[in-house]
Amino acid sequence: MPVQPSSNKQADPVVEAELGRLAAMPIAQLRARYREVFRSDPPKAFGPDLLRRSIAHRIQEKAYGGLSHSAQRLLDQMMKAYAAKPGGKIVLARRIKPGSVLVREWKGKSHRVTVLAEGFAYEGKTFGNLSEIAVLITGTRWNGPRFFGLRSKAPESDEPVGPGRSDGANRNAEAASARSGHLGDGSDYRKRNAASTAKSVSTGDPHGS
Repeated sequence: MPVQPSSNKQADPVVEAELGRLAAMPIAQLRARYREVFRSDPPKAFGPDLLRRSIAHRIQEKAYGGLSHSAQRLLDQMMKAYAAKPGGKIVLARRIKPGSVLVREWKGKSHRVTVLAEGFAYEGKTFGNLSEIAVLITGTRWNGPRFFGLRSKAPESDEPVGPGRSDGANRNAEAASARSGHLGDGSDYRKRNAASTAKSVSTGDPHGS
């Protein structure tokens, strides 16, 4: 489907006429036009509708310009989220308007970040993403949107997520392992306990060896 050019650009009659011709093109001509604008063969699965949409998008992109940096960044984030968890729900940081100020308290100091149209301003410098600023503030690897409260933090945690399990998880695993070491045949456990008690009585040690 054709899209309207941005408000600061007038529609090009030549472009609009070509977009109109796409609607009546048979699939053979659409495939040929696809090769012209993309310099590659069209995907075999593309029918007439997808061919028209792809060609129309490329024609308008060349005439009126491509995606803005912010839109491209959003698409990149979506692709990374999908690649990390195919089939899962894609969750992106909340979008905030340029001019907004993010405030984060860290180790008794207040840090203010201003949202720009392209990036973020912090202490007189411009950064491409919030994670760079979070690392600069903390000295450790952080998810920027989470650090500044744009995403919910992990339950009962205010620390960056590391590659391994938490100390609490490790302690729980060690405790479970220790408990499993005492499991087994009940008679064996009673025999060991009786032997330990007998040794304690013979040595006079009230706690056993």
